[in-house]
Amino acid sequence: MSMKRIGLLAAIGAILCTAGPAGAQRQASWPWQQDPFPSHYHAPPADDMLLRGATILDGVGGRIDGGDILLRGGKIVALGRNLANPGVREVDARGRWITPGVIDVHTHNGTFVLPLTAIDREASDVSEVSTPNAADTWIETAVNAQDMAFDRALANGVTTTQILPGSTPIFAGRSVVVKPVRGATVWDMKVTGGVQGFKMACGENPKSWGADDDNEGPTSRQGVISYMRQEFLDAQRYKRAVEQARAGAGTMPPRDLKLEAVAGILAGDVRVNLHCYRAGDIAAVLAVAKEFGFRIGAVHHATEAYKIPGVLREAGTCAAVWADWWGFKVEAQDAIRAEAPLLERAGVCVMMHSDSANDGQRLNIAAAKAAAAGRRIGIDTPPETMIKWTTSNPAKLLGLEKRIGTLAPGFEADIVLWSGDPFSIYSRADLVLIGGAITWDRSRPRTEPISDFELGRGGIGQ
Repeated sequence: MSMKRIGLLAAIGAILCTAGPAGAQRQASWPWQQDPFPSHYHAPPADDMLLRGATILDGVGGRIDGGDILLRGGKIVALGRNLANPGVREVDARGRWITPGVIDVHTHNGTFVLPLTAIDREASDVSEVSTPNAADTWIETAVNAQDMAFDRALANGVTTTQILPGSTPIFAGRSVVVKPVRGATVWDMKVTGGVQGFKMACGENPKSWGADDDNEGPTSRQGVISYMRQEFLDAQRYKRAVEQARAGAGTMPPRDLKLEAVAGILAGDVRVNLHCYRAGDIAAVLAVAKEFGFRIGAVHHATEAYKIPGVLREAGTCAAVWADWWGFKVEAQDAIRAEAPLLERAGVCVMMHSDSANDGQRLNIAAAKAAAAGRRIGIDTPPETMIKWTTSNPAKLLGLEKRIGTLAPGFEADIVLWSGDPFSIYSRADLVLIGGAITWDRSRPRTEPISDFELGRGGIGQ
């Protein structure tokens, strides 16, 4: 990438942004902060209610046995014991459990749609593979809102998901956060107000891309890291040129969507979700982040993160992990089942993630499996801690920690009423509420039209 991209067509670029004092420019929004795809999501009418007598896990380490929670206007009003009923519907929750809604930070829902991709992988839009740098792409422009994975997730207590691009490019593009509700398009589901996410990848996947004879790109781990550094260096120059122009000290460069996205990472306005497995690979990319002065939000998969907890802790980077994915590729050979409790004990922010429409229905069970493996080596992780792995920690990664992921007054009423212990395979989501509205009720069949994917296809003439 050359400086010609920055120096040409300056007059056109100058129209995009106005110059002025630096403080005023933040209000006008930097180019990398702009979202060209506005949300049309509207929370459904809330169901005011008092759920009484449940075991409540608040998502941040607290537990109330025999507890009540009051919901009004889509918000949590109060929780405790023996709450007075202000005249709302009352739900008997004795013997059941209440938690915040589950948050899955790594899905490909709507872009790797089953059963279509099981029949023809060309149906997948999970990755733009024409270049190692697809930073200018937005995965939301590829999402098929009919994917039944959204319904399946909702029925199993998931109230928020992040859809990420795939991990073939090094710079894979922007993510989108959605509520798994019915909508004609992804923008009817899109959540705003968090931090814009971005997918990067290291190791086996991106280096394999360059090894294809038809592709130009890195073919080794060292090549991938070198490519990253050059892109960040070019984006650093682009960002500086934009800042100087808006301060009246230079000419505005022409708009470049790739450089713009990477500049957003450098500015801290775009948060990196890094696909990475091996300890050495993770440490190498964290070193790049340190060199260029930005923070990686979370390393996803991170099967060897347990080897370098101090490196993650120092970087302020979380680990989004599985419970028992092992051996399916070379990089996963040294995965261990007890990784989550080991990282928790070491003071690392840890969370479960799915990367799979199947596992996305069972994140609490993934947490339970990881905790069970921890107990076998002497690490006891109580439910009050395990629930953080699927609620409040993921909310922090998405920049939504002041709205969801925690049960506390003033938070949005994204909650799940479970039939029993949420970490038991025998428990089911009885009620799922998003913004205080019942979006799943196990006792009542759904009345909305069924997705085409649910109906299937009959034979010729049927």
